[in-house]
Amino acid sequence: MTLIFKIVGAEEWRAAEKSGVFEGAAIDRADGYIHFSTAAQAPETAARYFAGREDLVLAAVEAARLGDALKWEPSRGGALFPHLYAALPIVLVRWRRPLPLGRDGRHRFGRLDR
Repeated sequence: MTLIFKIVGAEEWRAAEKSGVFEGAAIDRADGYIHFSTAAQAPETAARYFAGREDLVLAAVEAARLGDALKWEPSRGGALFPHLYAALPIVLVRWRRPLPLGRDGRHRFGRLDR
């Protein structure tokens, strides 16, 4: 099982849970797909795009459950990132939890395999 991860503002996530579907954050909607990261990519994604933010949620989804709407596409650096070309039904989220900042200002992910 391959888990992929979405980092999102807590307020946006609460709205998605209330509606039952995550349509994407503003950047996702602008790009036409929902950006995800692998376990190896998530810390760099957090540092690059969410530095200093304390109001975050980390959501895990089994990649295989997303079907053909999930595409693995190269980034500018050539690494393959998972992109979802559809809305994300909240029922497909395996787990979600807060993504806190540590004393050093970096996000604390904990174990990502469960």
